[in-house]
Amino acid sequence: MNEKTKGVLYGAVAAATYGMNPLFALPLYEEGMSPDSVLFFRYLLALPLLGCMIRARGRSFRLNRREIVPLAALGGVMAFSSLGLFLSFTYMAAGIASTLLFVYPILVALIMALFFHERITLLTSGCIALALTGIGLLYRSGDGATLDPAGVALVLLSSLAYALYLVAVNLPRLKEIPTVKLTFYVLLFGWVLFVARIGLGGGLQLPVNPVRWLNLGALALLPTVVSLVATTRAIQYIGSTPTAILGALEPLTAVFFGVAVFGERLTLRTTAGMALILAAVTIIVAGGRIAPFLVRFRKLFPRLPRRRSA
Repeated sequence: MNEKTKGVLYGAVAAATYGMNPLFALPLYEEGMSPDSVLFFRYLLALPLLGCMIRARGRSFRLNRREIVPLAALGGVMAFSSLGLFLSFTYMAAGIASTLLFVYPILVALIMALFFHERITLLTSGCIALALTGIGLLYRSGDGATLDPAGVALVLLSSLAYALYLVAVNLPRLKEIPTVKLTFYVLLFGWVLFVARIGLGGGLQLPVNPVRWLNLGALALLPTVVSLVATTRAIQYIGSTPTAILGALEPLTAVFFGVAVFGERLTLRTTAGMALILAAVTIIVAGGRIAPFLVRFRKLFPRLPRRRSA
C-alpha cells in the first residue's frame, strides 16, 4: 500500500469517526444525561488515552510558562465549540447540525482575510454565497417550518469557535508543540470549563449502567482520540488540504446514523441544502488544486481531431 492510499484511508477514518458524535451522544441524552455531563466524561476519559500516547512516543508533559496561557485559551475555545455542537443536538436533527458545523473552512478563510490580510478571491466569494444558499434551504423546510433559531445560533457559534481554533493552533507559539501533547492540554483546560458549568448548574449526572459507560467510552475513543490520530497521520501522508476535503465525510456520517439509527427525516430540500454546503466547502478547501487537476485529467485523453473546414 503506497503512502497516498494510506493517507486517504486515514483521512476517511478521521472524518467518519468524528461524524459518530451523535451516534453516542444522543442515546445518553435519551437516558437523561445533560450535554455538560456528557462532555465532562468525554474529555475526562480521553485524557488518559492521550496521556498513554504521549508516553509511548517518549515525550514529556512539561510546559513552558509562555505556553500555558495560549493553551488555556485554546482549551476554552475548543470546549465552547464542543458545547455549542452538543447543545444544538437538542434543538435540531444531528445530521443538519453536523452539516451546518461544516462551514468552518469558509469561516477560516474569512478570519484570515479580516485579521491576516489574505485576499478573498472570486472563488471564495462564490463558495460563501453557495454555502449561505444551502443554509437557507436547511433553515426552512418545504412545509414552511423553520429550524429553531437558538439551535442554528449554537451550531454556527460552534463552527466559528472551531475555525478560531484552527487559525490559532498554527500561531508560532503553539505550532512547535507536538500535536498529541497540544491536544492533551487543550482537552485538559477545556475540561475545566465543564467542571465549572456543572458546579454552577444542576450538578454532574453519573453514568448509572454499563451501556452509558460504553457510550461515553466510545465517544472519548472514536470521535476524539481515533479521529485525532488518524487526522495527524493523514496530514503526514497526503497533506492538510486533501485531509480537509475528506472531512466532508463527517456530516455524511452523522446524516447516515441520524436517519438509519434515530429515524431523522431527510427531505429533498434538506438534502439539497446539505449538498450545496458540502460542495461549497470542498471547492474552497481544494482551492488552487482544481485547475492543475483538470489539466492532468485532460492529459489522460487524446485530443480529438479537429473538424476540417469545408
